[in-house]
Parts: sequence; structure tokens; C-alpha cells
Amino acid sequence: MRKPADGRAPSREIEIDALRSLPPGALIAGVDEVGRGSLAGPVSVGIALIDASTGDFPEGLRDSKAMSPAARERMAPLVREWAVDVAVGHAGPDVIDDVGIVAALRHAAKEALNGLSATPSAVLLDGKHNWWAEDSLFDVDPLLPQIPVRMEVKGDARCAVIAAASVAAKVERDGLMVVLDGCFPGYDWARNKGYASPSHIEGLARLGPSDHHRKSWHLPGVREGHR
Repeated sequence: MRKPADGRAPSREIEIDALRSLPPGALIAGVDEVGRGSLAGPVSVGIALIDASTGDFPEGLRDSKAMSPAARERMAPLVREWAVDVAVGHAGPDVIDDVGIVAALRHAAKEALNGLSATPSAVLLDGKHNWWAEDSLFDVDPLLPQIPVRMEVKGDARCAVIAAASVAAKVERDGLMVVLDGCFPGYDWARNKGYASPSHIEGLARLGPSDHHRKSWHLPGVREGHR
């Protein structure tokens, strides 16, 4: 098992410990989200599956926030080769405006699950808020399977399978924002990926919100007539 060499690399200790509590052949999912605090574009959830036979993770894997864009692009296909399966789901600003950001995370996770070849027996979820299992007034029927969820604070930095999910989600969502920048120029999404950079705020003040902004949010720089 590869151990952290520099204080920043994840390890496999958490996921291997979790797999020990599951029956032979069981799959465990690392889950992470990106785009939660963005002003525009989707919120995206990455899911990476591993089992007891999964080997060492690719050299250089880190939490996606600790990697350069180029390093993430190189790593994304490697984590897809390493894991049993990887998928990313998205919930657009229309969903976020309709049901709120937490319920939108479950919509994105459902889309990711639908893209996987199998359903996991348990989840390792980054963070301290269990949005996977949280009930919502907006969820008429359960969106996600009721399976054990283990929260891991800073899991994307500590746990290899969560780091893999974070890289896959970040690369796919960043690519979507680059495409949207070409369709909706003026907000600098190719560089800021929808977050509140000065150039994005300037674009909001000048152009008002686009169809891909989260209009239920307080958007900085937007004049009253543009809301």
C-alpha cells in the first residue's frame, strides 16, 4: 500500500478499513462534489468505485484543489483506469434554483449513479455534512440508495478513492464551463469556472445574469433591473 510521502498525498487506509466491514466482492464509492459555491453553471458530483482487488492508485493523485489544471487533466484518465468505474453527474442552475443546493447535490449524485456499471454497497463522502442521506421536503421519492455513508473530513486530501472522485468531477465540470464560456461570452468562465472572480462580477454588472446563473442566489454586481 502506498503511504503518503509528502504530507499531501492520500492513502488507502480509510477505504481498505471500510472494505473490511463489507462482504466479499462489495464495492465502495468515494464521492466528492465541485461547483457548490459557484455563481454559475452546475454543481457536479463525482463517484469512483473500488473493491478489495483494486491496486495502488496512480502516482501523483491528490485532492483536485491541490493539483494544477494540467496535472488534473493528465490524472483524470488514470483514475478511470485505476478504479472499477467512475462517473460524474450534474445538476444545473435551474435545479439549484428550484430545490436548493443540497437537494441539487442528490440530483447530481443520482445522475452519476445512473452512469455507473454497478451500485456501491457503501459510500465514503467528503466533508462533515451527510447530504447523501439527508431528507428534503423537495425529495418526493428517495433519490439515492439508502446505504451506509461514512463521512470523511478533508477526505479528498486523505483518501485515494475520494481524491479520484474529486479529480474526475473537477475536470468534467471545468470542461463544461469552458464550453459555456464560448456560448455565453463576457463572464470569463473559461478562467473562473463560474466562481466570483473580479472579471465575472464585472460581467454580471455589465450584462446581467445569463441562463446559466443561479438566479435564486445573491449575485454580486447585478443591478436591480437585471435580476
